[in-house]
Amino acid sequence: MLIVADSKIPFLEGVFEPYADVRYLDPGEITPETVRDADALIVRTRTKCNAALLEHSRVGIVATATIGTDHIDINWCITHGIVCASAAGCNAASVAQYMNSALLRVSLRHNVDLRRKTLGVIGCGNVGTKVAAAAAALGMNVLLNDPPRVCKEKLSGFVDLETIQREADFITLHVPLWDAEYGPWRTEHMADEAFFRGLKRKPFFFNASRGDVVDESALKDAIKSGLISGAVLDVWHNEPEIDRELLSLVDFATPHIAGYSADGKVNGTAMSVEAVAKHFGIEPLLNFFPAKVPAPANPVITLDPASPHPLADAVFASYDIEVDDAALRAAPEQFEDLRGSYRVRREFSAYTVRSDKPLPSELRDKLLKLGFRLD
Repeated sequence: MLIVADSKIPFLEGVFEPYADVRYLDPGEITPETVRDADALIVRTRTKCNAALLEHSRVGIVATATIGTDHIDINWCITHGIVCASAAGCNAASVAQYMNSALLRVSLRHNVDLRRKTLGVIGCGNVGTKVAAAAAALGMNVLLNDPPRVCKEKLSGFVDLETIQREADFITLHVPLWDAEYGPWRTEHMADEAFFRGLKRKPFFFNASRGDVVDESALKDAIKSGLISGAVLDVWHNEPEIDRELLSLVDFATPHIAGYSADGKVNGTAMSVEAVAKHFGIEPLLNFFPAKVPAPANPVITLDPASPHPLADAVFASYDIEVDDAALRAAPEQFEDLRGSYRVRREFSAYTVRSDKPLPSELRDKLLKLGFRLD
């Protein structure tokens, strides 16, 4: 059995070797020729798994170590007997951590008290739900919007898009990329000129889902004309060749790394291994999980409760969006390298917060809700 795997997927090397031949390739090297004799593919979003890649291969399963699947032509795969598996929810906590850092950085830059503001979350799957809970921990009022879920699951407590456009001070997108095939649930360019012109409160705009859910020309016009107060982007149209003008206009810009915590990567790898192992009946790998995740450089965060922003201090000590923003602005042409060689980043749960002085109960409660451990 031959498995072809993206060489950038961490914690994978050595796992399947007792059971199969494994070929690790850079995304650009995963071609019709290199997958022709493969029985399984383990990929990331950079590999387009469609007829052009797979038609003359013997691939029986495509597992992606990501939550997104828009790089896989699922319908074509199904009709040709190829199983598709994703790592849904693997990096939800990582994106929530990213969003907390982004929200806090924007609030400090623009002198906005988040406790008095409303966040509209568009797309409430695994990621959006985590983001909503993390924002609530910051004291924000949260509005939820997800028409497909409301329709399929008969959920209550959700609002329509017009309500978010009317009431939200911050708007964040966490939707899959769905094209015209999905009719009224299409998300491709959902944030277009009409969307921005429908906003009532000049909100801050965030996108950490997929670049093509935003019409970038409309977003640039919205920033320039003051329809929104600012923007934070982690995903872009035409990655890695991103729009330099848009880069210069947004408050914070990052190279598609919101979900790139070590924890999220471990989860994605483990879920991909399990999917392939289940497909081929490799029982010893059905409960695989990497033995050791690298510890953070500073696992203990010492807080001063007298600081002007102690909660932000804790969040930034675990992850500060300014670091990734500075790296991308310094070398936007290295977008792909910044992703591929991304540093070890751990989520809130890997950190213990302590203080030489008693922490206020409200602060302790927020830290616990975010996932920090307290000493």
